[in-house]
Amino acid sequence: MNQTASSPSPSLGTPGGIVLAGTLMMVGAQAVFALVNFLYDVLTNPWNPLLSGANITSASAVFWQYLIATIFALPLILRIGLNKLRTRHPVLHEVRALVSALGAQVFAFGFASGVPVWQMVGLLMTGPFFVIAGSVLFLGEKLTAARIGASLVAFVGAALIIGAGAESFSLASLLPVLAAALWSTTTVIGKYLSREEEPESLTLYLLLLISVNHALIGLALVGLAVVLPAGTLPASLTSGWDFGFPMGPATVWLIALGLVTAGAQYLLWSAYKRADATYLQPFDDLKLPFNLLIGWVLLSQVPGLWFWPGAALIVGASIYIARREG
Repeated sequence: MNQTASSPSPSLGTPGGIVLAGTLMMVGAQAVFALVNFLYDVLTNPWNPLLSGANITSASAVFWQYLIATIFALPLILRIGLNKLRTRHPVLHEVRALVSALGAQVFAFGFASGVPVWQMVGLLMTGPFFVIAGSVLFLGEKLTAARIGASLVAFVGAALIIGAGAESFSLASLLPVLAAALWSTTTVIGKYLSREEEPESLTLYLLLLISVNHALIGLALVGLAVVLPAGTLPASLTSGWDFGFPMGPATVWLIALGLVTAGAQYLLWSAYKRADATYLQPFDDLKLPFNLLIGWVLLSQVPGLWFWPGAALIVGASIYIARREG
C-alpha cells in the first residue's frame, strides 16, 4: 500500500486519506481497548469498590465478554450482507482465533503467577516488534527507517511510564512476552486476511471463534487435570472455569464489556484494512497512556512522575509517523 501523503490535507477518498482514516481508527481502538480493560478490572477484581462481591473469575468473564461481543457485532451482517461473510480461508480464521484465545489465557496466567502489573503491561509493549517482523517476513510490507525509529521511540516512552527495571525479572516474566507474540500472530494473520475480506467479517469471525476456543481450552485443561497426576498442572490453570452467567449488577457491567469489545475489535480491523501493520505499530503503544488516564479519571489512580515524558514520547512518535507517511 502506498502511504506517501499526496497533499497536506488528504481527502478520505485519496490513498493518503484512507491511511489517515486508518490512523484515526487505530487511535480510537486503543482508547476503547483501555475502556475494555477498565470494565474487565471492575468485573474480576474482588477489591474493586465499584462492584465488590461479584466474584467473577477471569475465565468466565473472558468467555461471556466475547460471546456478548459477538451478539452485538451481528448487525454488521446487515452492513455487508451474508455474501461478504464467505471466506476462502476458514482454517486461517480458526488459527487466528485459537492463537488469540491462547494469548488471553497466557496473559491471565501471568497475573495469576504474581508478575507485577507494570511488568505485564510493559512487556506487552514488545508486541509491535513481533508485528513488524511478521509483516515484513510474511506480508512483504516495507520497513522504513521512519517506522523503525517511531516504534523504538514509542517503546522507550512505554518503558519510562512503567519504570522498567524497577523490579527483578523471573521466569514467569516471559509470559507477557509470549502473550504479545501470540497476539501479534493474530494481527499478522488478520492483516493478511484483510486483503480479501472486510473488517466486518474479520470482526465477526474472530469474536465468534474466540468464544468457542476459550470454552475448548477450558475443557481441555480441566480434562488434563483429571487425567494427569494431582499437582502436575498449576491450580490457577485448571480452576475458575465456571461459565455460569453472573446475575445482579455484574450483568450490566458484563454487557457493557461485550459492547465495547465489539467496538474495539471493529475499529482495530478497520484500521488494518486501511494501513500497513508496520505503519500502525507506534499507535499501538497509545494503549498504555490511555489505560493510565482512565485509571486516573475513573479509579483515582494518579500516574507517576514519568508518565508525562513517557506519554509525550509515545504521542510524539505517533504524530511524527502519521505526518510523515499518512
